[in-house]
Amino acid sequence: MPDPCLHHTHLHHTHHRHVTTLTLNRPEALNALTPALRDRLIALLGDASADPDVRAVVLTGTGRGFCAGADLRGSGGGGERVAGDVARTLRLGAQRLIGAVLDCEKPVIAAVNGTAAGLGAHLALACDLVLATESARFVEVFVRRGLVPDGGGAYLLPRLVGPQRAKELMFFGDTLTAPEAARLGLVNRVVPPGELAVTAQAWADRLATGPTRALALTKQLVNASLDSDRATAFAAEAAAQEINLTTSDAHEGLTAFTERRTPRFTGT
Repeated sequence: MPDPCLHHTHLHHTHHRHVTTLTLNRPEALNALTPALRDRLIALLGDASADPDVRAVVLTGTGRGFCAGADLRGSGGGGERVAGDVARTLRLGAQRLIGAVLDCEKPVIAAVNGTAAGLGAHLALACDLVLATESARFVEVFVRRGLVPDGGGAYLLPRLVGPQRAKELMFFGDTLTAPEAARLGLVNRVVPPGELAVTAQAWADRLATGPTRALALTKQLVNASLDSDRATAFAAEAAAQEINLTTSDAHEGLTAFTERRTPRFTGT
C-alpha cells in the first residue's frame, strides 16, 4: 500500500503483512512534534483505522528519542493572544492526537526507543500496548516548564497508576526509567535495544492475524470501562457481543473450536 507522502521525511510510513508502522523521524529534535507532523500522524492513524488491510499499528521513533513532546520553538509569548486561543489550540492539536490513538479501531503498539517526554509520554501511554527499550525514559516534563500537563495526561495517568502515583509523577517531573515504568504498569515489557523492533513486529504480527473487529470492540469496551458504571459497562458489553457475532471471524472462531483446529481469521 504506497504512501502518497513518502517524501515527508519526518514521518516514515510503511505497510507490510497487514501491519502499518509509523516512525517519527526528527532525531535531531528527539522527534518533537511540529503542528504539521502531529496532523500527519493524526491523519495516518485515521487512515489505518478505516483501512481493512490494516490490522495492527506500530508507533516508534528514530535516534535517541521516541518523542520529546510538542515542538515549543516559536510558541512563546510573542503577539497578542485572543481569549480561547490556548484551549482551542490544545483541543485541535494535542488532545486530537491522543484521541486519534485511543479511538483507532486497530490495536496500536508503542515501541518506545528512547526518551518519551510530555506529550510524547502521553502519546506512548495512550497506545494499547507499550514496549520499551532498556534505555527508554518517561518524563512528565510539564512542571519543569511551569505548565499544566496536557495531551490527556491527567486523564490517562490516574487510570494507569492511580491518582497518588499520577500526582507524584506530575508534581515532581522526575525521569522514570523503563524498568520503573514497567513496575508501575505503564509499560508491558522492557527489552534490550536490539530486540525492540523485532518484538514489536512479532506482537503486531500476532495482532494482525487475530479477529480484528473483536479486538476493536474489546479496545472500545476497556477504554470506556473506567468512565462507566456497572450497568452501562454491562450494556455496552452485551451490545458489543451482539455486533461481533455477525462477523466472519466470530463464525470462524466458533467453527474452528467445534472442529478442533486453529482458527484462520481474516479481519472481517
